[in-house]
Amino acid sequence: MTNTERLETLCTGAIAGTAGGLAEIAWVTLYAGLTGLDPTVMARSVTTAAGVSALLPAYPATLGIGVHMLLAATLGVALTLAWRTLSARRAGKANPYAFMLTALAGVWAMNFFVVLPIVGPSFVHLLPYAVSLTSKLLFGAAAAEVVRNRVFLSAASLCARADRTSRYGKTCLT
Repeated sequence: MTNTERLETLCTGAIAGTAGGLAEIAWVTLYAGLTGLDPTVMARSVTTAAGVSALLPAYPATLGIGVHMLLAATLGVALTLAWRTLSARRAGKANPYAFMLTALAGVWAMNFFVVLPIVGPSFVHLLPYAVSLTSKLLFGAAAAEVVRNRVFLSAASLCARADRTSRYGKTCLT
């Protein structure tokens, strides 16, 4: 993988993670609005579970959203790097949706059954499992869409460059 490809993958991953993190925030906010739950309770709980409450004690909800988005972007980068590595072996058959949804279901299970019971036991019970799983699956769908679009746009860009240098003028995306 060239440096340009690495940088493109990192950028795509950060965007994918950000899209996924925003999808989760939107879902939890919608759920909170429908059920009367205070969404800032979730944000404050992220701050507590991450152990960073002392950084901005006057703004725990804001800090919780920041921590959530930082973790989301990091997860997006990790998953995009993994997807790119796996999809390179399956040229033309790679499906970012299947990969991302499966990976995020695994992340959810690890978080809610292993990590969070240790670092933030109260966090586990703030939302029903179905709501938190849906949140992670929405993250996966949003991230997969970003990856799919970025790969398509990258391929189109490569084809456009190839077309400009080709003496036959054929396109490679038909």
